[in-house]
Amino acid sequence: MKKWIAVLLSILMLGVLAGCGNAPGASGKNEKELPEITIGLMPDTDSIPFLVAQENGYFEEEGVKVNIQQFKSAMDRDSALQSGNLDGAVSDMLAAAFAKDGGFDVKVTSRTDGSYKLVAGKGENIQSVKDLKGKDVSVSRNTIIEYVTDQILAKENLTGDDINKVIIPQIPTRLEMLQNGKLAAATLPEPMASLAIHSGCKLIEGSDDLGINPGVIVFTQKATKDKLASIRAMYRAYNKAVDYLNHTPQDEYMDRIIEMSGFPEGTKEALKLPNYQKAALPKDSDVNDCIQWLVDKGLIHSSFAYKDIVQNLLP
Repeated sequence: MKKWIAVLLSILMLGVLAGCGNAPGASGKNEKELPEITIGLMPDTDSIPFLVAQENGYFEEEGVKVNIQQFKSAMDRDSALQSGNLDGAVSDMLAAAFAKDGGFDVKVTSRTDGSYKLVAGKGENIQSVKDLKGKDVSVSRNTIIEYVTDQILAKENLTGDDINKVIIPQIPTRLEMLQNGKLAAATLPEPMASLAIHSGCKLIEGSDDLGINPGVIVFTQKATKDKLASIRAMYRAYNKAVDYLNHTPQDEYMDRIIEMSGFPEGTKEALKLPNYQKAALPKDSDVNDCIQWLVDKGLIHSSFAYKDIVQNLLP
């Protein structure tokens, strides 16, 4: 009898040891790998935390593979998102509302820390927003850039009809034409705005001055369902990158970031990065004001409440 008891105990012990060997974390990795996610980035400071997370191995630490795709225009980014080539993107409230209004469901999952500035050419006698009346001002049509421009004009009781809007979707092209004296002014994201100012152009006003922040990160509805764990792991890595950026001198990483992002020459000397915030949901006002602008311009058929377009997937 004692012999049989000893045999049974041995079998049980082997089972326990086998179970421990297959437990998550036993080999430093989860037994089941997280699905890869593909993110679209723009040439702006909103995208830098993703580049840092990739470069510093934070995505790998969180067990998620993030495939980064870079775009030079919002139109190309949005086409890639709606064609299924992206799971998510650094984007803006307007793009999210356009997609939803068109029947393609996306969810805003966090805000970003981007800044958008209206900048006058260095050869122009423009000292204030009112001096832009009747001048050529470049924007990208029906985007965050045009929205910020209209908000800046509205502050001075002007409208988009008071300026001549020159539509240039590609951000680098818009910057080049401003620097070459072919435009009176242009609205640019960072770091392009700082580059323009560094080269002698003049800052007129920006989204920071107005206290608005329509920049967001979006994911397709399909990704929020099928890749929720991956998105949360991505955000944990994103937050690590924010900590790194806020506590590390720019000189230690900007050369590599410029190389990865394709920022123009001179970015390192011209750009002062913002104090990045960890991933958080956008303010109600930033969402509602963007939606109202689109409705007032007749650009979307339906108005959306905050809960219709924002989804909390943060870890």
